[in-house]
Amino acid sequence: MIEIRSLTGEELLARLDDVARLRIEVFRAFPYLYDGDLDYERGYMRAYRDSPRAVVVAAFAGDQVVGVATGTPLTDHDGKFIEGFRASGYDPEEVFYCAESVLLPDWRGHGLGHKFFDAREAHARAHGFKYSAFCSVIRPGDHPARPADYRPLDAFWEKRGYRELPGVMAEFSWKDIGALAEDVKALQFRIRPL
Repeated sequence: MIEIRSLTGEELLARLDDVARLRIEVFRAFPYLYDGDLDYERGYMRAYRDSPRAVVVAAFAGDQVVGVATGTPLTDHDGKFIEGFRASGYDPEEVFYCAESVLLPDWRGHGLGHKFFDAREAHARAHGFKYSAFCSVIRPGDHPARPADYRPLDAFWEKRGYRELPGVMAEFSWKDIGALAEDVKALQFRIRPL
């Protein structure tokens, strides 16, 4: 039995390492190929603890955290994101950013991805946001690390009403597995009205 609940306050603090390890494990896979660092992740997750309108939604199998989805007002996230939205005509103050959704492979295909989006979108509506958005990394179709059975999530996102936002991109740097240093990755934004 899976339980979905929001983590706040002391419970979030107590689970930060669980969430950090989960992000590192899931984001190692294609397309992110993220060579994560626990100290960086701890610091990154504290931003959700400190943002009063942020949400961290966790999926529990017993006491084990098997999935996490996060969200925060776009204006509370990385400043680089805001510029692209302003240029596209969207007011960044009206956009809730669904940052990440990570779920262990054994728990996929059971509707938890929808529950994660439902919880974040409900949270955004409750705080008066007009739009929900996220971004995903862009990798070439012939990337050497792309598994033969890789299935992009585009169809899932489109069913949820998320559409690519033309020209609104983000750039982030991280170290890929096996790389010697970080390099810049392009990420495409998607958005939907709430």
